[in-house]
Amino acid sequence: MEKKKTIPVLLLTGYLGSGKTTLLNRILNNRKGIRFAVIVNDIGEVNIDADLIAKGGIVGQNDDSLVPLQNGCICCTLKMDLVSQLADLADGDFDYIVIEASGICEPEPIAQTICAMPSMGEQYNRKASVALDCIVTVTDALRLRDEFAGGESLTRDNIGEEDIENLIIQQIEFCNIILLNKISEVTKEEAAQIKGVIRALQPTAEIIECDFCDVDFDRLLDTHKFDFEKVATSATWVKEIEKPADHEHEHHHHDHEHDHHHEHHHDHDHDHEHEHGHEHCVHEHGVCHCHHHHHHGEGEAEEYGIGTFVYFARRPFSLNKFDWFCAKNWPKSVIRCKGVCYFKENPDMSYLFEQAGSQKRLTEAGRWYATAPEEDLEILLARDPGLMHDWDPEYGDRMQKLVFIGRKMDRAAITAALDACLES
Repeated sequence: MEKKKTIPVLLLTGYLGSGKTTLLNRILNNRKGIRFAVIVNDIGEVNIDADLIAKGGIVGQNDDSLVPLQNGCICCTLKMDLVSQLADLADGDFDYIVIEASGICEPEPIAQTICAMPSMGEQYNRKASVALDCIVTVTDALRLRDEFAGGESLTRDNIGEEDIENLIIQQIEFCNIILLNKISEVTKEEAAQIKGVIRALQPTAEIIECDFCDVDFDRLLDTHKFDFEKVATSATWVKEIEKPADHEHEHHHHDHEHDHHHEHHHDHDHDHEHEHGHEHCVHEHGVCHCHHHHHHGEGEAEEYGIGTFVYFARRPFSLNKFDWFCAKNWPKSVIRCKGVCYFKENPDMSYLFEQAGSQKRLTEAGRWYATAPEEDLEILLARDPGLMHDWDPEYGDRMQKLVFIGRKMDRAAITAALDACLES
């Protein structure tokens, strides 16, 4: 009997805004003839990352190579959705599967799910099976410096299960490779401190320093690094527990309080902007219902106090007003924001807005379809009827659609502040 083909899987994890999507796009843009399939998990109602990957024309155009899984996390509520999609992709004509987990996913339950698939029966192991090759965690050096006291907050001895630090620690502890991203944004001394903290948590994973996740492609694929038992026991706390009593060390954890003062780095191109005019609506959404420490209906979103909502409007922002909001009034409760927007000063151009910690960036994302000549627009709409889903008689596809992820956010206050940025 012919042996079934095994499709390797690369799992990308890391906290919100660390750079996972940037890494994914680098992998997919690498011209080595590898046929990739991609699963993108996003916790919000709008899967911005999947939309951007598809828009880039790399995957997802007229085929089934891009699978967005949203409104939940693949480590819990979407676990069986992940299994089904992996099985379907394994039956396809792909060489490799890459999974981009959401920023609040815990890697261990995802790894458990993938590793359990061979025992799930023929339904999920048809033409081929899948095998987890490597877990890569992307860690934001700048964010660790600014928001987690250079990593020292991760070593304090009173971290609770509901603390964000606990999530970051689990992502660092359960992996094979750690990409220490945005490394040029911190000094050598700060980088050394951060690496020291990471090593204290995870002594065996390979650490690769980088900017914009620009790493050697061959260091991430076909590594054969993943071994569940080795990864599960690689964290320092596990090693310490397993030591004989006479070899135990006394660990001194220093509690460093730090202020969440955010520097506002604007990469705004101040020669761009747009136009609009309608009402907005705010869609609230809950996420996740499970935690691998205690499976009783609580998820990362609830456990860590994280929620999401989408700000939507048709009218254009004023660039000056929006810039002022970002620089002076940005709410500290927001962990991550990503989406598309436009401005009255240049209404034909769409922009991608991204915020992660103190960093905020605004970049051109292409002209709106509404700017195309009528005959070209008819062809575009015939090719992609889905464009009409968000089409407005006055604004076409122009819109503000910003996905906010944060802890105990005041949605009404954020909405009011953004409404004040709209042009009347």
